[in-house]
Amino acid sequence: MIAADSIEGLKTQLDIVDVVGNYIELKRAGSNFKAVCPFHDEKTPSFVVSPSKQIYHCFGCGASGDSIKFVMEYEHLSYPEAIEKLAKEYNYTLRYENDGKKKQNLDLLKSINEFYQKLLLKNQTALSYLKQRGVFESSIEKFEIGYAPSSNMTLDFIKQNFFDIKNGIELGVLGFDGNRAYARFIERITFPIYTQNGVLVGFGGRTITNHPAKYINSPETVFFNKSKLLYGFHLAKDAVFKKKEIIITEGYLDVIMLHQAGFDNAVATLGTALTSQHLPLLRKTGAKVIVSYDGDTAGINAALKAAKLLSQNGFEGGVVIFEGGMDPADMVHNGKTDELNEIFKNHKPFIEFVIDMSIPKYNITNPMEKEKALNEIKEYLSNLSELLQEEYKVYVASKLAVSPSLIGSKQTNTKTTNMQTAYKDVAELGIIKTILEKPEFLEFVLNVLDENVFVYHKEEFRLAASSQTTHPKIVEILLDESIKVIDSKEDLKDELKLFLIKHYENRLKRINTKKDIPFKEKSFYIRKIRDKILMLKKGELVSYE
Repeated sequence: MIAADSIEGLKTQLDIVDVVGNYIELKRAGSNFKAVCPFHDEKTPSFVVSPSKQIYHCFGCGASGDSIKFVMEYEHLSYPEAIEKLAKEYNYTLRYENDGKKKQNLDLLKSINEFYQKLLLKNQTALSYLKQRGVFESSIEKFEIGYAPSSNMTLDFIKQNFFDIKNGIELGVLGFDGNRAYARFIERITFPIYTQNGVLVGFGGRTITNHPAKYINSPETVFFNKSKLLYGFHLAKDAVFKKKEIIITEGYLDVIMLHQAGFDNAVATLGTALTSQHLPLLRKTGAKVIVSYDGDTAGINAALKAAKLLSQNGFEGGVVIFEGGMDPADMVHNGKTDELNEIFKNHKPFIEFVIDMSIPKYNITNPMEKEKALNEIKEYLSNLSELLQEEYKVYVASKLAVSPSLIGSKQTNTKTTNMQTAYKDVAELGIIKTILEKPEFLEFVLNVLDENVFVYHKEEFRLAASSQTTHPKIVEILLDESIKVIDSKEDLKDELKLFLIKHYENRLKRINTKKDIPFKEKSFYIRKIRDKILMLKKGELVSYE
């Protein structure tokens, strides 16, 4: 982990105008800078950067934060990744907790990878296999393909380079059978596996000696979680963000050959089906997902699972199934790039694919079987939005030859918009901005009123009073130049008096209209509120009750 004081030190070196200005064009607007927001489509600039507050906010989409948050959102990086990127750009040395061990881990994996790469160039059997599959030398270099030798050679390399055997076991390069250490990758072509940010965390290996396990991956380690990683993503991510599309395949060679043919937005799962743990990474790309699996039983089942997972989580895209024993790597090798392009363009949408794959499991000429098919599809559709359920009623009905009325919609809970939150009350916002800009006035304000006096901006007042200055709603107030700060304590006192008079007058109207309060009780409240209004009008600042 990056040490907290090291992060704070980096923040003092950052200038938000400089950081944001490296990505988008900023134009001065008074004391701030403005730009067209990079996070949503707009023609009129509503994206504001404040050099004095070191924050940004978009008044269109609500995006806001500091320099680190901007890099996270723009580059689609995690918090530590954004910090490391900025530290590198600003030539700032970060300090890590347990720094020595992390460096040793990185050095060992990097050295093993270089060792494997050099051995590939000397192994004609491995090179012949790659050549036979159509892999170019440029792709071997790009994907850092290597060759793992005998177990003893790997162990000797680790010892000769003074790496710790125990560390090699922890990283999954070595195994331990209770008596001795051994190399996990033996006589295999190796494919280094990186995180999305380009950190080497493990390997995949393909046998060239007819081992029963054709492909293996590194075991699960502190760094390597195959259910989260996508092979080739660190090389594909720029193309994915540019094309707004990601192709997910089953194998390393599929990825390598697709990149070789220009489909540089291709990645692969690591011997497992797509899982829910992959979704955060895919969601960050904002890309359409094309699942491209083999036409065998395992491939179709994996595609069906992926289609359900992705559609039920709101992803756009579809499925491509390769028939006739072919896979993307074979098609590229056979020069069928144009055909591949058409296949990817004409993918079957996720929901249609799920429906089409679910029905053949049943004999729908039998009414009982048809009902089972219908129930399975209805259960699947119930996890989609109400609109999508409605849209696919006719499609399902036509496939099952039933009435659309039999396919009900799940009633989703829609959140009604509170119209009050859309309204901007100048008086309320002025008080809130004042305690943000002049925290020395906070105690004075809190002695007079609390959040219950606020009609439209209760949450914002609560956030400001607890100094949560990075919250998007607070950032928006700070950067809204139409909201004025009250300069002096006397002016603030006058403003609070007017604010409370308005509050009590409105409260008086509400009590007068209530019919469920006994006459004596109502008279008492009316007198009490009128006394407060009179005191306020005379210039005395009374506390809210």
